[in-house]
Amino acid sequence: MLNKYPLWKNLLVIFIVLVAALYALPNIYGEDPAVQVSANRNATIDTSTMDRVKSSLENVGIQAKSIALEEEQLLVRLNSDDEQLKARETILDSLGDNYIVALNLAPATPEWLKSVGAQPMKLGLDLRGGVHFLMEIDMDEAVRKIVDGMKDTIRTELREERIRYSAVRVDDTTVEVELRTDEAYAEAASYLDGRYQGYNLVEDEENRLLQLQMSDQKLAETRDYAVSQNITIMRNRVNELGVAEPVIQRQGSNRIVVELPGVQDTARAKEILGATATLEFRMVDSENDVRDAVNGRVPFGSELMPMRDGPQQLLKEDVILTGDHIVNAGVGYDEYNRPQVNITLDGAGGNKMSMATKDNVGQPMATVFIEYKATDERDEEGNLQFTKNAEVINVATIQSRLGSSFRITGVGANEAQNLALLLRAGALIAPIQIVEERTVGPSLGQQNIDSGTQAIFWGFVLVLAFMVLYYKKFGLVANCALAANLVLIIGVMSMIPGATLTLPGMAGIVLTVGMAVDANVLIFERIREEIKSKRSPQQAIHHGYDSALSTIADANVTTLIAAIILFAVGNGPIKGFAITLAIGIITSMFTAIVGTRAIVNSVWGGKKLSKLPI
Repeated sequence: MLNKYPLWKNLLVIFIVLVAALYALPNIYGEDPAVQVSANRNATIDTSTMDRVKSSLENVGIQAKSIALEEEQLLVRLNSDDEQLKARETILDSLGDNYIVALNLAPATPEWLKSVGAQPMKLGLDLRGGVHFLMEIDMDEAVRKIVDGMKDTIRTELREERIRYSAVRVDDTTVEVELRTDEAYAEAASYLDGRYQGYNLVEDEENRLLQLQMSDQKLAETRDYAVSQNITIMRNRVNELGVAEPVIQRQGSNRIVVELPGVQDTARAKEILGATATLEFRMVDSENDVRDAVNGRVPFGSELMPMRDGPQQLLKEDVILTGDHIVNAGVGYDEYNRPQVNITLDGAGGNKMSMATKDNVGQPMATVFIEYKATDERDEEGNLQFTKNAEVINVATIQSRLGSSFRITGVGANEAQNLALLLRAGALIAPIQIVEERTVGPSLGQQNIDSGTQAIFWGFVLVLAFMVLYYKKFGLVANCALAANLVLIIGVMSMIPGATLTLPGMAGIVLTVGMAVDANVLIFERIREEIKSKRSPQQAIHHGYDSALSTIADANVTTLIAAIILFAVGNGPIKGFAITLAIGIITSMFTAIVGTRAIVNSVWGGKKLSKLPI
């Protein structure tokens, strides 16, 4: 029989629409202003913490909607934005520095929807409000750190092989090894040849000089590694700030975009994300006179360095350990109630520290604090230039062989807190500078939501009116499909992990509303042509849908390809637009072809008709 779907196909269409409606439903419940409390590594969140928070809020007259433990965090829901800001300050004063207290917007989704995994769409920065940072990486310093590490490795291995050398130097992307004798040169050339992947060995026998030059492939890998690692470290730092649903992604070859929805304390976020602090541990050069170095006679293999609140120090160039090996850092107090940073190293770092200190008990070791700051200058390629500021913050005598745990003193209380946070999150592989900062207030975000919603609503209403006036009852069928399409878009966006709705994404939905009826216009016009050709109503419906299918597929596939390209090469707002456009194209093909035909078949299919209301 013409134009009749089997029962299973009708049920499948209904099932798909109902599932999409279920997952779109949380978006109508909105969000509550909330305060999110999480613990540093030396604190815990438990019921006693909840009682302290509840008591402190009651003391200042704030009645919270709810206070609950969720995923090792405390979530306090409030009734207004004003209460939210006041509650944050109150909780900070009550709990102290061992806890991270951040502003948040908590979905007001009912528990029965949460139980099936239904969550509202994540809103982008332009809709929720927050802060946007564009950061640029100093790639030259990233390469320099890798080459410096290679220099230290070669120096150590040559000593272990007892190959006598005069100097090991770094020149841009090349490590130069100068040998003392022809015999040592031959041994070193044999030892280094092919040993380090990504480095080409260049021999200068006449000057007894060996050069390990970084290959172009290794250089590209190093730069890519710097971006990837900095993104990972940025994620750790954002976690320390307690920000919910951040966006951290690469842009171009040397830039990172960080978006922190809901963040209003931009100064704190900028301080932590833009900081490039790390530590180095070096032995103090006790064999030479620091006064000679101050007068310009710095011994070979040593470096003169300023000390915070003290005289300059003469340190050995060899670095015992860097901040890369630190896995935990917390703030504590010594026996004189002075702040200190307690540090825990990973296995490799603990071994390095142990090996370096076993033969140096009784000798002074310095802790060097290093920070990179951007200048106003750029190189010929347009990259930012950075200056390296290093100072000794602590010199202590090694009392015994050190292992994976030790402490740093000589820092203030606030500095100890920030230093511990940065070291826990990890040291940046290369210096980074904030080159662009944008802040979107919550009120502007709400205004964007209202404007976008109105655009979708009026676009939807006008299309509905046109379809009913022009195509009569078949226009009503198209309108049902259009409503289902909107539900499908919202449901799919809510189900996709990491998908974020932005203002350009709302523009994509508006565009999809107009495009969604294109397929039905093609089908309905073809049905009209078939009727004019004296076909029966049932044949007209059948040929109308079948004949228009290829044209609809061609038009939508080409648009889908364009959306995929936009997503692949675009960033930020362009990606948001491309996502909703692509989802809208796919769902509109389903509703316009399968959905409307299911309705048409159910109402008019398999019946003896003299005419169609089209």
